[in-house]
Amino acid sequence: MFYGLNKFIKNLLPKQLFYRGLIIVAAPIIILQITISIVFFDSLWIKTNKGMTRALVNEIKTFISVYENGEYKKELFTEIFRNNLQFNIKYESLKSLPKENLERWFSPMDRSLRRELKSKVLTYWFDTTSYKGLVDLRIQHLNGYFQFYIPKDRLTSTSARLFALWITFPAFLLIMIAIIFLKNQTKPIVNLATVAKKFGRGEDVSEFRPSGALEIRQAGYEFERMRERIIRHLNQRSEMLSGISHDLRTPLTRIKLQLAFIVDKNLARKMSDDVQEMEKMLNEYLQFASSRSAEKTEKFNISDFLTNIVNEYNNKNISSDLSKNIFMDGRKNLIRRCLNNLINNSIKYAKKINVQLEKSKNDIIIIIDDDGPGIPKEEYENVFKPFYKIDKSRGNSKSSVGLGMSIASDIIKSHGGNVVLGQSPQNGLSVKITFPF
Repeated sequence: MFYGLNKFIKNLLPKQLFYRGLIIVAAPIIILQITISIVFFDSLWIKTNKGMTRALVNEIKTFISVYENGEYKKELFTEIFRNNLQFNIKYESLKSLPKENLERWFSPMDRSLRRELKSKVLTYWFDTTSYKGLVDLRIQHLNGYFQFYIPKDRLTSTSARLFALWITFPAFLLIMIAIIFLKNQTKPIVNLATVAKKFGRGEDVSEFRPSGALEIRQAGYEFERMRERIIRHLNQRSEMLSGISHDLRTPLTRIKLQLAFIVDKNLARKMSDDVQEMEKMLNEYLQFASSRSAEKTEKFNISDFLTNIVNEYNNKNISSDLSKNIFMDGRKNLIRRCLNNLINNSIKYAKKINVQLEKSKNDIIIIIDDDGPGIPKEEYENVFKPFYKIDKSRGNSKSSVGLGMSIASDIIKSHGGNVVLGQSPQNGLSVKITFPF
């Protein structure tokens, strides 16, 4: 039960640190202001208005009682009430109270006035909206009614609006200051996440400078050290592979020259085939190891890019269904190598190939379907391993050393994407590639 409730609350909370911090800062301020407002309106404003309304109704009741007494001059008594209590009073004889109900159920002033008039058992009608500063109150008396024009400040305290302003403005000001400070505090974290994301895609992030609080700067410095170690490792690997390339090509070249002097041509041909396979394996391995190239990332139209790749094959068996004007950030040469490897792999084993391009909410999706023999489900993960070949289903061909899929997968993941294998609608292989944008 508690786990479900905790999960429900987590789903309601915002995911970003800025908004979570804003809730932590703003929620206590808002709760405090609401509490103070409730206490003020309940204990002070409403009770004060209730007392003022009760006093007013008692004064009206007193006026009517004295008016009926007849011991005093009615005109003089009315003048006294007008001058001392700010009542503008007149008696309308042979008239009935209006039938139209103008009371507002949501108005505290209307509710309080209605309650007090009913408690004095008076037949009444009032209007608090027609005049800006006056209340039109009419009390039934004999065959007519008294009409009172009463200032609204006799019924309600005007300090409530001022109090509402002073209690709202500081809260709004404090929240705005909190937003500015939180923005400044979360900005370095966002920058660090952006830099880490770019570095994960192989983009250049040499201008990153850690900033913010001590802990955030420490995380930024540690990221910089880690990035330098990774770059140093990649450079050392490239230098090592360059040395291996130079060292191995020289003896292979000597072997090729010596094979030309072998009298037994059949033996020479077999040995030459082995040398060529070794050389091809070396070249593909170097290509695989250097797939994380130093090529700069650029923004380009992937729709036109894929169209050009398909057209370069000039193969009527390759069809395409490409959405127009989709742009992405990436390294064009590496993506070209990746797509060429996948299409070439389909060409070897299939007759019909279809290339699709579409865009979802967060990803660019490329799908390559063919009608070939496909790949068993249990081999989906293995085909991405270097030098792995499915000889039984694909044939024992020496045209490949099993690095095409590995290179393609490495390039896709270096761009922050993913590749998934499945069965195509033609019962062949379906390769689904996703790139974030």
